[in-house]
Amino acid sequence: MAEVVEFRVPTGSDQTLLVWGLEPEPGLEHSLFSAFSKFGPLYSVRAHRNAAVAGPGYYAVVKFYSAEDASRAQRACNGQRLFQKSPLKVCVCTKQKGFQHQALALNSNKCQELANHYLGFNGWSSRIITLQNVSGFDGENEELGKTLQKRSVKYLCAVEVTLPNHGVRTRGVALAEADVENGEDPLEFVTASRRAQKLAVGKALSSAFQKILLVVLENGKVAVEYNSTQEELTDSLTEEELKGLVQVSELSLEQFDLEEEEVLSDLSFDDELPGQAMPSN
Repeated sequence: MAEVVEFRVPTGSDQTLLVWGLEPEPGLEHSLFSAFSKFGPLYSVRAHRNAAVAGPGYYAVVKFYSAEDASRAQRACNGQRLFQKSPLKVCVCTKQKGFQHQALALNSNKCQELANHYLGFNGWSSRIITLQNVSGFDGENEELGKTLQKRSVKYLCAVEVTLPNHGVRTRGVALAEADVENGEDPLEFVTASRRAQKLAVGKALSSAFQKILLVVLENGKVAVEYNSTQEELTDSLTEEELKGLVQVSELSLEQFDLEEEEVLSDLSFDDELPGQAMPSN
């Protein structure tokens, strides 16, 4: 049976494994990752100390993107020693009742990792269509008396992701903002601009990936579908219209905010400023 994998944080109980009977050792999470990543890409591995009533030792929560990968890992690893002397107990998480977690968009780093796994490093590419400074567009920073007070810079970015082997092309548009701690220091504006640019590019790339559905077939091959439920009004615009987006007086910048997990992990302040093109993968 085919399985659909999205570029979103996995929330299904059938994508989550509980591992207990773990012995304390240096690099425990790394050992777990090495053992379970053999069955498919992992979203996260978290090891925790047992509660006092449960006795010494650790347990772990391992999250897969694919429920099928999680099931295979459970069958293969349950009762095995793997990297320690005593056998582990591994089970698929039971279905959680009550509150349903919202499936947040993956950050751009995790999107790229997932794309590389299923599509290959040369199976997709991305480029920046436009990256514009929209600071003060809504008049926030133009009020009297705010010139020397705390201000912020905003960037709007549009990114295109192309999957040449599947004939799929998607776009993502996102807004990012960074505070300027000291409005009198020019260097503060440069630093804040770099942060806002990097965050805008990352959020736009993540937004573009939200429109892609990976269909993993039983034979291991991957098909791709366009997720029309994530389509936006900006998808119908030409590149010239996208580049002139901030000229539209009716534009509401808030519509480009994206609920994305761990967005700060996309930022590395020692990196170069993003250019107008992103390297192909």
